[in-house]
Amino acid sequence: MAFIKTHSLPVGIYRDNEKLTMKIHISELANHGDTRGLSFSLPQQALDFLGSVADIHLASTLPGAIRGNHYHSRKREAIIFLPGTPWSLHWDEGPDIPVRYRPFDGSECVLVMIFPGCSHAVRNDGASPLWLVACSSEAYDPSETVARKVV
Repeated sequence: MAFIKTHSLPVGIYRDNEKLTMKIHISELANHGDTRGLSFSLPQQALDFLGSVADIHLASTLPGAIRGNHYHSRKREAIIFLPGTPWSLHWDEGPDIPVRYRPFDGSECVLVMIFPGCSHAVRNDGASPLWLVACSSEAYDPSETVARKVV
């Protein structure tokens, strides 16, 4: 299995006797590299979560910059953050749910699986570019991306 640590599971939780489902799952991916360098694979669990991959994009975030501050009304995302620089993830699990925050030191490759309705943003807290690869269950459609600031 490709996961080495799981930090937030999409499991049932309760608030005021109402069952809620967590909308984000954070895992560190195992490095399968060798003397040639690092190597990471998208695990089957992430592929199952997406259902199908209709869009893949690669992006960098410069030091001090923020990328995101939005949620998707339909699509699911699996975002891989490559090792290299400190960064932080900020998210909510709905408009009336408090914003959460998680710092990363940049030493590991991190997979974040995001359900529809979960606003998310990443901030580069380091001194070099932060690189990510995002795989989505649907093709890019700006009409299903909704701004909601979390950082």
